[in-house]
Parts: sequence; C-alpha cells; structure tokens
Amino acid sequence: MAQTVVLGVTGSIAAYRAADLCSAFRKQDVACRVVLSRCARRFVGELTFATLTANPVITDDNIGDYADRPQHLALGDVADLFLVAPATANAIAKMAHGIADDIVSTTYLSVTCPVLVAPAMNVRMWDHPTVQANLALLRERGVAVVDPDEGFLACGDYGKGRLAGVESILAAARNILDACDS
Repeated sequence: MAQTVVLGVTGSIAAYRAADLCSAFRKQDVACRVVLSRCARRFVGELTFATLTANPVITDDNIGDYADRPQHLALGDVADLFLVAPATANAIAKMAHGIADDIVSTTYLSVTCPVLVAPAMNVRMWDHPTVQANLALLRERGVAVVDPDEGFLACGDYGKGRLAGVESILAAARNILDACDS
C-alpha cells in the first residue's frame, strides 16, 4: 500500500517550493494530499497542487465538500506523515499552542501520524525567542524539524530563514516514512 503524506502549505513566499515537494513525492510513489492555508493561496494556487498530486486540494473554503467526514479528520485517517512546508512563525505558534483556526492547524490537531515541519521566515523572526520556544515545545512533543537554510532571503536580508532545500526536506520525510514501515 502506498504511503500518504499530507502537506500543509502556509503563507510564505517559499510556498511555491512546496510544489517541488509534491513532484518529488509523486516520483517516489508517495501519495500527496495538500491542505492550503488562506495566506498560502495568495502565493500559489490550488490548481498547481491539484495537478501535481492528482488529488483535490483542501482549503478553508472547501473543508466539507468531498466527504461525509470533515476533510481535516479524513486526512488524519490516511496520513502516514503530516508535513508543514513552508511553516511560518504563525503556523508554528498555532501548532505549539493548539490554536485551530484554519485548515492547516485543524489538520495538525487531528493527525496521529508523525509530524515534520520545515520553517521559512525572516532571520529576525527565526531568531526571536518566541519562535525558538515554540519550536522547542514542538520538538518536546515529538515533532521533527528541518531547520531553514542560511542565505539571501526574499526580503533582501541575509541569514537563516530560507526554506530548507527540497532534497533535505524529502530526506527527512523519507527517514520518517521508512521508520514507519519497519
């Protein structure tokens, strides 16, 4: 049986790189289902992800359109891994504190599978003690984190905050999925 990754995409300029993750999973015969936050939809459209995954994209606007069971619960039933990439400071805070006010955060609270986050944000946000404390809390709860890369950021600043490379995120996801199989 094929494994399923549920990919939560949040509102960062790095959202376009989540499309590359979808392609990479499909090449590895891993099913990918996408939950797209309202802010992420401003960066990348649903059609991109639907085409790359051959699955409908779940948003706050269509959470109940596909089944008798709300989608965040149905996705939690089939997910072998919940990956949030890019994970904004806002998404990380919601996850750390159990705030469920959008499709990504409600899906996070409904999954029982392993969770992996790949943060992307400005270096000052990444370095902020609150963001680091939220990540520490998630790590304590067993959430795996692929730290961001250092480099030039979309805003023109330089520092740690760029979404990790697709290969790094894919390798971390593969390690988790392989561990689930053994």
